[in-house]
Amino acid sequence: MKVVSGQVMQLMDRRAIGEFGVPGLELMERAGRGCADVIEEAFGEGEARRAVIVAGKGNNGGDGFVISRLLAERGWEAPVLLLAAPEAVAGDAAANLARLDPATVQSMPQGLAGAEVLLQGATVIVDALLGTGMNSEVTGVYAEAIDLINAAGAPVVSVDIPSGVDAATGKVLGRAVRADITVTFALAKLGNVLYPGAELCGRLVVAEIGMPDAVVAEAEGAHYVDLACAAGLFRPRSVTAHKGSGGHCLIVAGSTGKTGAAAMAANSAQRAGAGLVTLAVPAALNPVLEQKTTEAMTIPVGPERAGYLRAGSLTEIVAAAAIRDVVALGPGIGTAPSTVYLVHSLLAALDKPLVLDADGLNAVALEPELLLTRKDRITVLTPHPGEMARLVGCTVPEVEADRIGCARAFAVTYGVHLILKGARSIIAAPDGSIAINGSGNPGMATGGMGDVLTGVVAAFLSQGYHPFAACQLGAFVHGHAADFLAEPMGTQGMSASDVQEMLPVALASLAASRTTATNHQQGE
Repeated sequence: MKVVSGQVMQLMDRRAIGEFGVPGLELMERAGRGCADVIEEAFGEGEARRAVIVAGKGNNGGDGFVISRLLAERGWEAPVLLLAAPEAVAGDAAANLARLDPATVQSMPQGLAGAEVLLQGATVIVDALLGTGMNSEVTGVYAEAIDLINAAGAPVVSVDIPSGVDAATGKVLGRAVRADITVTFALAKLGNVLYPGAELCGRLVVAEIGMPDAVVAEAEGAHYVDLACAAGLFRPRSVTAHKGSGGHCLIVAGSTGKTGAAAMAANSAQRAGAGLVTLAVPAALNPVLEQKTTEAMTIPVGPERAGYLRAGSLTEIVAAAAIRDVVALGPGIGTAPSTVYLVHSLLAALDKPLVLDADGLNAVALEPELLLTRKDRITVLTPHPGEMARLVGCTVPEVEADRIGCARAFAVTYGVHLILKGARSIIAAPDGSIAINGSGNPGMATGGMGDVLTGVVAAFLSQGYHPFAACQLGAFVHGHAADFLAEPMGTQGMSASDVQEMLPVALASLAASRTTATNHQQGE
């Protein structure tokens, strides 16, 4: 699904009103109705239900006024705690405030002393304080109200986004509401899916408000890759498939002490559907890798006693790549000067799609402009934040402060596809397109996970997927496999090898989801 920033959503609202003639009051009514419907579905209908709406003076508060009125019409008690003087409320929000019984509205613009009494016995608290326009530190009575909501102990439904979460980044603006359910409108916001905002949203529901199709289609946003999106990208294997049609991956990897990285990349490529996998490894390590990779073939390169890849192996590797479909370079290769020189030489010499990870990225970070020699060829980088910081010459906190901006700028500048790993990995394309991965869990915070991802992405490229699709599928399937593991075993002690072995189950889940969606579309 598409996700947008709060600023883009505001532009969409203005277009719907100005170009398509949808009254702002009608958009607010639909938003409030969508939220009221979710509240009833979650907490029941009829008498003996009490929703306390904590509202600000803006349009988010206006949505809250609609919710109060609609729930009251359905038999709920729905008082409003307004954090402003009534005369400070303007526009469509003021029109909806005027439709409420004044006796149900308690205005407390200066402070909330004693307001906790109003929240006592609430079936649910509705957070309609700040909305998607907030991008500065929360202070004053609004900060006080957020603390009050979080301390009340009742379930919380946030309107559009938990108050205090930046809709463009997911950052907490000093403090934020912790919601059980968030009902957002028309499209999810970036802050709904990026951490830490995603965690504070609880269960996310996207409510339709009749936004014109053209406005939605033309809005600038990112792709959020969930199961439905990944299943739509996935191509089930043909009944006439053979190992040649599955593609052939060449994995250039390994050095003394790091044979596990090479093995996991190769084994993961096989588990992700590559028809054939060949490992090009330092000659001295070939016997070890032949033991660790039953299905993969191996090519020993370099001097017989060499435990790392050397510059003199360029011709051997280029020749091996010539009869394969994709090359993955970097897992466990080390940072010896001769290895770094080899990586630099391979960037220019290889014409096949190339996946760069781990020490391959560290080598590139010394001269990132070498990537420009590959602008007309497919190149995928899979850095974690530390590697990304080295690539762009900044600090990890600077990368984490703007993950989307950092990934997009690098991908556009150097003409590469890039997966910036982490909770909600960011996938960037050379044309500036962005996707956000929706799978994965904290169990993946362990060594070797990046090697698995490298193999998975290489496998999808070898099967002929467009590189942006291969990156989205690779990131999602990688995390999806880990999510299957987390159900029975939790997230403590999960290993990369565990995830590697679960990849076929994740792929089967995509195939089943795709089949179900197809049958549904056909009315079966």
